[in-house]
Amino acid sequence: MRFSEYQKRGFVMFAETNSKTQQFTVRLRQRGQMTIPRQLRERFSIREGDMLTFVQIGDGLFLTPKPLRTFELGDKIVDMMEKKGVTLADLLQDLPKMREKSYRERYENQA
Repeated sequence: MRFSEYQKRGFVMFAETNSKTQQFTVRLRQRGQMTIPRQLRERFSIREGDMLTFVQIGDGLFLTPKPLRTFELGDKIVDMMEKKGVTLADLLQDLPKMREKSYRERYENQA
């Protein structure tokens, strides 16, 4: 879905406070502007000029006050694998053995 289609529908933000999910509805204004509710700005210390990150998850949007490092970390892992000559197939080949080892280490001592 294109961002303009989200504009037509309005925009919904979710924020987690005290392990409880709350829903906040805001209206997208002209030129894509929106007002983040004061309660959220105060809770997450969001100030004018701060950078926020939108992440598309399926047909939804997630807004976070902190830049997500997922893609950056993924790129670093790929670089490390390339330098060592390790492929995804190499990693997957040992996966069943590593799962079994992890399972044994975690659960055998509990019996």
